[in-house]
Amino acid sequence: MFHSTKYRSPIGPLLLASDGSHLVGLWMEGQKYFGSSLPEAPAANGDLPVFAAARQWLDEYFAGQQPAIARLPLAPAGSAFRKAVWALLCEIPYGETTTYGEIARAVAARLGKPGMSGQAVGGAVGHNPISIIIPCHRVVGGDGSLTGYAGGLDKKIGLLRLEGADLSRLYVPRKGTAL
Repeated sequence: MFHSTKYRSPIGPLLLASDGSHLVGLWMEGQKYFGSSLPEAPAANGDLPVFAAARQWLDEYFAGQQPAIARLPLAPAGSAFRKAVWALLCEIPYGETTTYGEIARAVAARLGKPGMSGQAVGGAVGHNPISIIIPCHRVVGGDGSLTGYAGGLDKKIGLLRLEGADLSRLYVPRKGTAL
């Protein structure tokens, strides 16, 4: 059985989901792939300890602190490839960005493959079921484009600004490319 609760954030309402002991989802209202990793509709139940821990983490994050991702029991549902990509996302330092290509090279090395498609990585990043905490907003295009954010580019920019990321070399593409 899955459970859910809502969290009011500075970037809008968030929906958190749990399997009872782990956080399995965190989506922004209107996000592409909203709740897509849940096999069933969750029951509203905000009293779980995992939700208390997630709310505290989010409170600290939105206050400009740098809470450790490892503090939370995360269990995102996905293929081994997607989980490998999401694990790499968790290694991107607060306030910094990386590119899809850099992640593709790192995933290929970890999986013992000669190469990896940046587009495949983009698909995995776009389907991240635990937004913000697994920081997919820190991934940008190789040319500096702020691209590929399922929650919307305005939210991606807001999260990067909150973290104090250097946005001077980044730009918003003319055509949206959310995955």
